[in-house]
Amino acid sequence: MEGIPHPIPRTVEEVYNDFKGRRSGLIKALTTDVCKFYQQCDPEKENLCLYGLPNETWEVNMPVEEVPPELPEPALGINFARDGMQEKDWLSLVAVHSDSWLLAVAFYFGARFGFGKNERKRLFQMINDLPTIFEVVTGNVKQPKDQSANHNGNSKSKSSVKAGSRQPEPQSKIVKMSQPSKDEDESGEDDEQGATCGACGDNYGTDEFWICCDICERWFHGKCVKITPAKAEHIKQYKCPSCTSKRARV
Repeated sequence: MEGIPHPIPRTVEEVYNDFKGRRSGLIKALTTDVCKFYQQCDPEKENLCLYGLPNETWEVNMPVEEVPPELPEPALGINFARDGMQEKDWLSLVAVHSDSWLLAVAFYFGARFGFGKNERKRLFQMINDLPTIFEVVTGNVKQPKDQSANHNGNSKSKSSVKAGSRQPEPQSKIVKMSQPSKDEDESGEDDEQGATCGACGDNYGTDEFWICCDICERWFHGKCVKITPAKAEHIKQYKCPSCTSKRARV
């Protein structure tokens, strides 16, 4: 490996810049330089690793012989898996391991130079604002959740409210409520007070899983109708016990 010929980062900003440089190099290897990277990962060679360097370049090399190494080491033996998988799956696997390695290096520096709780939190938030290498390589870059919420001041980050109705409107009639932020709680408190469970009659709760009947459009606590979030994911059309019994009698 490089043996750290580059300046050692000591502050949050320096560690973040080091992270960005290494990340850029790894992305190049797995996208624009992918043919060159693929050729260098010969399964006939010994254990190889993919290194991202702070100057936005990359290299395929054997791991350092020093034990323990100066820096955390990337995944070992990536070349051995190359011919046993489809290329896109292999690249995705290398991308996942590269993401893990980048975090390990960044927080190694943080631990080495005594970053406190707030510094570690700030570093992670800066890193977390960037798409992962896996997301870039697979084209699965997710939109930040707060973009859509900020687009409409009255929107909920975890749930919506039906227009002209007091009942919450989830995605695909299924919603798992989470504790809203203070701003959300103030703006949506009146809207949420009117929703009640069609089974027990209790009021809407922000920390409970709810499900909506696709027939009568009434809302129910998942526990009241014995539906868990995992089970709900596989239900295409949910019918509450009342609507199910009505259809059975017809």
